[in-house]
Amino acid sequence: MRTASALTATIVAALAVSLAPAWPVAGATAADLASRADAAAPTPHPADRARPAVVERKVIGHSRRGRKIIAWRVGDPDAKRTVVVLSTMHGNEPHTRKILYALRDGRPIRGVDMWLIPVLNPDGLHRRTRKNARGVDLNRNYPYDWKRLGGSYYSGPKPASEPETRALMKFLRQVRPSRLVSFHQPLHGVDTDTKNPRFARRLARELRLPRKRFVCGGVCHGTMTGWYNHYFAGAAVTVEYSAKPSTAMLRGPAARGLLRVFGARRSAR
Repeated sequence: MRTASALTATIVAALAVSLAPAWPVAGATAADLASRADAAAPTPHPADRARPAVVERKVIGHSRRGRKIIAWRVGDPDAKRTVVVLSTMHGNEPHTRKILYALRDGRPIRGVDMWLIPVLNPDGLHRRTRKNARGVDLNRNYPYDWKRLGGSYYSGPKPASEPETRALMKFLRQVRPSRLVSFHQPLHGVDTDTKNPRFARRLARELRLPRKRFVCGGVCHGTMTGWYNHYFAGAAVTVEYSAKPSTAMLRGPAARGLLRVFGARRSAR
């Protein structure tokens, strides 16, 4: 039978192991440090193991019906520029997400730290409707220049009332990208009447889209790009494709053009 002093010594030793510092200690070998780094690294999602471009997968929130809103990180996390690209804020505008899937599923990307959110409104996509499951137009729900709108542009009972809106706001505050591109349909053009016209013109050139000014018929209130451009140092731009763009164009020239906008490239393998 153990004495009280021996039992105490055992407990103290166990606590010392459990509370050992995670940082390197004197005498640690390179193998020790590599082992610790591997243990601290996020475990790849099984679906992403065949996607060499994916660095990280993050659930940034959930829709009104509980569907996951997922962001994929591609490129180089140590790059000087961080950008966010998102699509399908309106569920009846589903095609441009193919650009993001092409970037996610292809070869590794170099030269930029890029986050991709292919589907911001999964409930709307499921139902093929513009609005979310509560009937709110997410692109009228942001807390900058918000107004109470009805009909097709119902802005919700109050600013940021929707979980999808709050999820993206929280994510952007964490990531703080220098550039943000929001893909929509079907107006076919790039909004150059924005915070950084030079960036917008470059998008139009590389994506081979006309320059336009989106006035929304007076209902451009509470938009995501308006909120971001007001509160962040970076610049957000709305890009619209036509109602039925070809899949080959979206996954090919459009995806490559977007990489050129940010001075990024695919690696050889």
